[in-house]
Formats: sequence, structure tokens, C-alpha cells
Amino acid sequence: MSLARLAEGHTDAVAILAELGAEDTGAPTTGGGARWGVWAAEPPGYRLEARRAAGGWRLFGVKPFCSGARTCTHALVTAREGELRRLFALEVAQPGVEPLPDSWPGPGMAGSDTLDVNLDGVRATAVGEPGAYLDRPGFHHGGIGVAACWYGGARAVAGTLLSAARTWDLDPHALAHLGAVDARLATVEALLDSAAAAVDADPLDNDGAARLRTMRVRAAVEDAAADVLVRVGRALGATPLGHDAAHARAVADLTVYLRQHHAERDLAALGKAACATRLDGEDA
Repeated sequence: MSLARLAEGHTDAVAILAELGAEDTGAPTTGGGARWGVWAAEPPGYRLEARRAAGGWRLFGVKPFCSGARTCTHALVTAREGELRRLFALEVAQPGVEPLPDSWPGPGMAGSDTLDVNLDGVRATAVGEPGAYLDRPGFHHGGIGVAACWYGGARAVAGTLLSAARTWDLDPHALAHLGAVDARLATVEALLDSAAAAVDADPLDNDGAARLRTMRVRAAVEDAAADVLVRVGRALGATPLGHDAAHARAVADLTVYLRQHHAERDLAALGKAACATRLDGEDA
């Protein structure tokens, strides 16, 4: 899961740079072995300031949840110019970039090198106009990519239950959990395939469906993955959590990664969007 998080961030950065025409801004390129991260979290209590300076921009503040803080060579970072949210590209190996080593003490997703990073007057290049990071179609497409990583993590957790069923004579209750897990994973796999086909058919979101599609996919995958965590735990008890390091790590990692979905807040946004949309099968 940690490797998936780093790979997802890099591929998302490559797509963002292409979509926003970064080659015309003087931003660093994605070639030559560059490893990119996307550092865009803005939870309460954190504010990264962007200030114009001679020759470009400087960033000041602490950025939380920076995956690949010590392993990425470059990062796309959101910061505030006053009340405007802008996206910037920066090189990580420069004075003023200071990963804070004790800022992620938890075991979940520990391998993703996710730390808070202090940026003290760091040189950066603006990518796109204010608001462009959120307004582009690829913002929603990228959200589906994250959900695909959640699905992969759920499959890994479910694999422990499937292996146990093939090895041991599980009771009917455990088998019922396995059946439910299999059905949930098959359902979200089909949903992800459908969403991918829709993105390929309309990458620029000319039909305006990307935002609703992504919220649906993320809600469904998060719910299924959370259900897998519960059912595998109820079926197998504490044994794999205590005796199987790979399974325990997969459970811890998935539990953390799923919190990129903002639970009831995201569901409320989905409900509002669905209310404003004529749904399939609804009378005209």
C-alpha cells in the first residue's frame, strides 16, 4: 500500500503537469528519473503561504501529509496567495525544505514516508492559474485512481481469508463472511472498470459527469473496503493480526489510506450532487 501511494502520487503529478501545460511555465520536468509527489492536503491548523519574490515565488509554512517527503525529488504543492489557492512545483533538494521526522509516529502507511514538511522561503514555480488544480477534469479522474489503490488494499486483506478457507475447515459463519467479501470486491471491480471506460471515452469531461462519477466510486470503494476489514477480522479473529506481519501491515495501511475519504462529509456532498442531477431511470 505504501508503494502504491507513492506510485499514485507520481502518476498523478505527471498527469497534472501535462494537463496544466507546465512545460510552458518553466516548472521542472518529469523526465530524468524524477520522482514526484502531490502535497495538496490542507487540514485545519495548517496554512502554506505563497509570496511573490524576485524571479518567481517563495513558500512559507508547514505542509502536512507529504508522502515521499524524503524520497521524492520534486513535488506539486498547494499554497495560498491571500485567499487564492494555487499550485506550485518545487525541487525537494533545496535549502529550506525540512521534513519533520517525528511527524508520523503511527505504523499505518509508515513505508510511504509521509511526513509534515517545513518550507522556509522555498523557491517554487506556479503551475496553472489560481484554482486550476481543483477545476481541471483530471482532479476527479485522479480521485478514482486513489480508490483503485483502496480496492487493491482490500484485496490484499481479503486474500488472508481466502487462503484460510482453502487451508482450514472454516465454520459456516466465516464462509459467509468470505462470500460477502467476494461479492463486494467483484462489485467494486466492475464499478472501477466502468468508471475507467467512461474516463477514456470523455477525458476532458465534456458531459460534466466526472465529479459525480468520482464521488460515487470513492464512496462505494471506501464502504466495500471498510466492510472487508470488518468481515475478515470477524471471520479470523486476532490470529492473523498477531501472527501474520504482512496481513497486520495490510490492515493498518488500508485503515489509514481509507481516511483520504472524508466519511460523512463526502457522502453529504454526494447526496447534494445526486439531488441536483437527473438520475438514471428517473422519470423525465
